[in-house]
Amino acid sequence: MTTAHMTEPSNNRFSSLLATRPWLLADGATGSNLFDVGLMSGDAPELWNIDHPDRIMALHQGFVEAGADIILTNSFGGTTYRLKLHNAQARVAEINLAAARLARQVADASGRVVAVAGSMGPTGEIMEPIGLLSFELAKEAFAEQARSLAAGGADVLWLETMSSKEEVEAAVAGAATVGLPIVCTLSFDTNGRTMMGISPSDFAGLEKTFTPRLAACGTNCGTGASELVACIHNLAEAMGPEVVLVAKGNCGIPQYVDGAICYNGTPELMSVYAKMALDAGARIIGGCCGTTAKHLRAMREALDGHTPGSSPALEAIVSQLGDVSTGARAQWGGEQSRLGGAAPGANLARGRGRRSGGA
Repeated sequence: MTTAHMTEPSNNRFSSLLATRPWLLADGATGSNLFDVGLMSGDAPELWNIDHPDRIMALHQGFVEAGADIILTNSFGGTTYRLKLHNAQARVAEINLAAARLARQVADASGRVVAVAGSMGPTGEIMEPIGLLSFELAKEAFAEQARSLAAGGADVLWLETMSSKEEVEAAVAGAATVGLPIVCTLSFDTNGRTMMGISPSDFAGLEKTFTPRLAACGTNCGTGASELVACIHNLAEAMGPEVVLVAKGNCGIPQYVDGAICYNGTPELMSVYAKMALDAGARIIGGCCGTTAKHLRAMREALDGHTPGSSPALEAIVSQLGDVSTGARAQWGGEQSRLGGAAPGANLARGRGRRSGGA
């Protein structure tokens, strides 16, 4: 890693793990696992840090026992804007402080070094110039959340499932106010791009503008393990070897079964995904929606027994994990324009007029 990526203190648990290990295992899902122990659709998982701390600690404990080196706090929707949906906007400090303390307690009791990552998801608002949320207000919301996560014992701030350039910039600026290492992952879930049009190549250019640079960056959630591994390849090509990449993919493909969303990924599939993600360039590998402790344990065993190899070919990814989008295929071949990555028959005339250079 270059010195631009090593600005954080050497005694930071996350930084120390990253400096001394070839790869790290991040945890699995929060929301989908909490549904299995009583969380109802429409409920705020973050309130369980106060109302059901035992269930949150049990989730963290399961991931630690499965081999996780990094556990994410139950604070994805912990900004004032997301908590406002549950009339809890005045409880930002209380909820995020509790989230970090619960994870810290489990990590510290593990008998080994486990880093606590303060999870920070999108505000759910649309930012200027398209929407109404200004950069300064968004930055302050993320800073408010970051302060409480840091005070509760987080080792790193983990911005995840982002989709817009403006919100990424505000989130990084807000997180930077507390001085912890920062990780940022985007969800490339729309034909090789984020919902707001960012490609892996765009993200590479954006990341280079941050001071200090991100401790790690990459992708999470998305539309399946195959698409995520292809995205890691495309990020690695765009970012270069000095950037630490994060792969945190969903456990297979979501399906609606008997009135509930479930994921079809088996422990075996997630094991293949983990090894392919490592070979494609990721140094931090975990699971997102649908990933249980059982899946994570299989991933840990697979990575422990894996001899790193060359980056997998696209055909190998498709044959072992499933097909990838037209956009991801185009980006793999070096085509970065929206036209080149479009689905067959798409009409992008208006989009080309709105983006400089036709990209």
